[in-house]
Amino acid sequence: MRIQVLKALANPAHIFYVPYSLAILNFAVQFIIFMVLFVVSLVATGQPFNPLFFLLSVIAVHSIIAIFSKRDPQLGQIVTAKMQLFKKKIPGKLAA
Repeated sequence: MRIQVLKALANPAHIFYVPYSLAILNFAVQFIIFMVLFVVSLVATGQPFNPLFFLLSVIAVHSIIAIFSKRDPQLGQIVTAKMQLFKKKIPGKLAA
């Protein structure tokens, strides 16, 4: 039992070489940005925004996160812990 717990902590879940939590966060942020750009371009020009730019940005940011998470495999857990501290309104510990 102890070996399984240590293995789960040492090897967090990944989606295409990126920790699961970071991949979901990346997609959510990119989707919100896409929706804002889509609505703004639709209102401003009357034509929808090209979704190809959205797909390219998702792939580029995902690749950058994969490079950083290769150096630090616990990157997803660090970001999740810092987000929990932010929710508890403990900003002094965010820099640690």
